[in-house]
Amino acid sequence: MTQAEAKLCSLLLQEHYGEIVDRVGCFLIRTGSQPLRVIANDTGTPLDQVKKALCVLIQHNLVSYQIHKRGFVEYFAHCDRYLRILRYPRYIYTAKTLYGDTGELIVEELLLNGKMTFSAVVKKVADRLTETMEDGKSVDYSEVSGTFSSLADTHFIQRCPGLPEMESTKGSDSRRPVAPSLVIDEKDMYTIPKVNMLGRGKRRRSSDDEEEGNKGKRQKKDTGPESNEDDGIYWQIQMERFHQHFRDQAVISAISNKMDQTSSEIVRTMLRMSEVTTPSSAAYTHPLSSSEIFRSLPTGYNISKQVLDQYLTLLADDPLEFVGRSGDSGGGMFVINLHKAIASLATSNLQSIVQERFGSRCARIFRLLLCKKHLEQKQVEDFAMIPAKEAKDMLYKMLSENLVYLQEIPKTPDHAPARTFYLYAVNTLSSARMLLQRCYKTVANLIERRQYETKENKRLLEKSQRIEAILASMQATGAEETQLQEIEEMITAPERQQIENLKRNVNKLDASEIQVDDTIFILESYINSTKTKI
Repeated sequence: MTQAEAKLCSLLLQEHYGEIVDRVGCFLIRTGSQPLRVIANDTGTPLDQVKKALCVLIQHNLVSYQIHKRGFVEYFAHCDRYLRILRYPRYIYTAKTLYGDTGELIVEELLLNGKMTFSAVVKKVADRLTETMEDGKSVDYSEVSGTFSSLADTHFIQRCPGLPEMESTKGSDSRRPVAPSLVIDEKDMYTIPKVNMLGRGKRRRSSDDEEEGNKGKRQKKDTGPESNEDDGIYWQIQMERFHQHFRDQAVISAISNKMDQTSSEIVRTMLRMSEVTTPSSAAYTHPLSSSEIFRSLPTGYNISKQVLDQYLTLLADDPLEFVGRSGDSGGGMFVINLHKAIASLATSNLQSIVQERFGSRCARIFRLLLCKKHLEQKQVEDFAMIPAKEAKDMLYKMLSENLVYLQEIPKTPDHAPARTFYLYAVNTLSSARMLLQRCYKTVANLIERRQYETKENKRLLEKSQRIEAILASMQATGAEETQLQEIEEMITAPERQQIENLKRNVNKLDASEIQVDDTIFILESYINSTKTKI
């Protein structure tokens, strides 16, 4: 892991889980697999605190354990999952877009708690939804469990590995292992346990209402056995499935910008038909016939089979090569070239970065090198129609930033400069890796700036929160308008302006983090796709 990635991981851990978890997590990033005693000694942290920190990290799938060949347990970090914390808001927003408020809260609860049982998620989400409703209304558990089932059917959530039945049975004579081995059967990974979920969401009771509180305790005792029906079966977010959805949306958006809405809808239909059956690392989707695509088109799109065939032919002949033809049966078999699509998206990101940093003429040279692969300086000047001095400056500028590289092709073995060709070219993969590290550094800088802004105005924020709490309690008790106005005037006009500026700046920084993460996702997907190809 690079220095930029390690710094970003540290900032994310500290912000979400605290200083001790950050210390333990970053130690595992730096040193690799380590036993408990070594972690406690080398970090200078008490053993009980290290245990709690490891529990938090394991609960959130950031750390795993394994048994060393000498018999002791050692812990190791999943470095890529540390960086996924940055993407949590996007997972939640996607669930809200696809499955509404209920889906949003299910994903939010699973991300907040790491792992939860089906019954615990349903009850918590139903209670939260009931809190936002008018008095007298509540959410039925069956509604939440239906959305949970939909998320499992589309593989956005999955079961966690659990104890095998032989190990989970009590009273076995064989000596227990040092650490339990967790397994899961693939066919049960998305199967919802049969739990008798009857009831509705409840509101929080006031602390002074003792009678209702005692009744609530009795109800809890009654429902105790039901809540244990899925005990030991935990669920978690499947991040790869969310990433697959993000990739599909990026491909659809690119097709829509390049061609038209109908073309993007055809591609969306093809991706939807193969979203569950195609692995996230696959280079192509499963082949689909034009007849299957026609039958699966949304009802609102009243296009004929002939028009669909014309669109599919156009998409297959397009230079982008997002859609390819894989056979002629069933009116033609078509696939989506996922690796090609991701490579095109990553290349367009590189081009836009070059244009933003160095201007349109540099971007023209960069596109020319991508198209022609290798060119001499004189050829670059001629093809790009840029004066020699400017072309040389731009090429050297991009060369110094590692966006282009120089390849020497000698005519003679002595590599004499006079008898050597010097060709400029673009290595897309190395440029993507370099820009990815810059993106990590940018996000770390944005987080540090946001923390600095909040720290500088901490006193003012606390004062504002206290006054808002007083106003809310007074409004609940039916205070007069003049009293509320007096409380509001405790914050002066300059202080109010300062708070507004702070909120605006923090919102800009948050939005920038999400935008940079979009670029990170495209570049990471491209780099990972090249690994799977190799």
